[in-house]
Amino acid sequence: MKNLLILFFFCLSLSATAQVANNNSKAGLQALLTPENSVLILIDHQPFQFAGLGSHNSQTIINNVVGLAKTAKAFGVPTLLTTVVEDLGGNLLKQLQDVFPEQKPLNRTWINAWEDPKVVDWVKKTGRKKVVIAALWSEICLAMPAIQAAGEGYDVYVVTDASGGTTLEAHEMAIHRMIQSGVTPITWGVFGGELQRDWARQKTVPAMNKIMVEHQGNVGTSWLWEQQLLNNTKQK
Repeated sequence: MKNLLILFFFCLSLSATAQVANNNSKAGLQALLTPENSVLILIDHQPFQFAGLGSHNSQTIINNVVGLAKTAKAFGVPTLLTTVVEDLGGNLLKQLQDVFPEQKPLNRTWINAWEDPKVVDWVKKTGRKKVVIAALWSEICLAMPAIQAAGEGYDVYVVTDASGGTTLEAHEMAIHRMIQSGVTPITWGVFGGELQRDWARQKTVPAMNKIMVEHQGNVGTSWLWEQQLLNNTKQK
């Protein structure tokens, strides 16, 4: 009888574990981003915020957020550009605006973008539940909307290397806080990798290669070098 009870509770435990795994949106194939299940929100990449950036080199953030935006555009991921009191803080980063020249950034007064009904309505209209966010600064304009959206049932992914804080500690503490709230941190290169997923999806390969050359440093230069060597071999 004792052995039967042990076996019963063991099976019950396995069943419960499997159920948790099936319902865990942060594990398994369903946790990965696709062009069909995600949206991107780029928040407050403006001159005032860059002036106060202390956690990263400004050029690194510019390179990464523009690469992130180009990736979203290449895969057709709905992307929202938004600024805060831009008449005082400055217009959106020009290099970022140039990726979506037809889109006028949504200018807010809310520091927490998720408290602006226009932002939330935009997300709801897409019908998607995976929200990818990059922002300046991490401890304020990234953390607040990420934490709130996660609490409202969205799967939130923050792009840590396309965001930055006023200090390294402020940025790192913001990331820790968001993780504790159920937010998933990623880097901008991961975003493209998950969307591509299979090199047999050749439609987006040229755009991926172009972004890699323009924004991924030695990865891009190595790829160009490889092409050079292959071309030299063919010519011989």
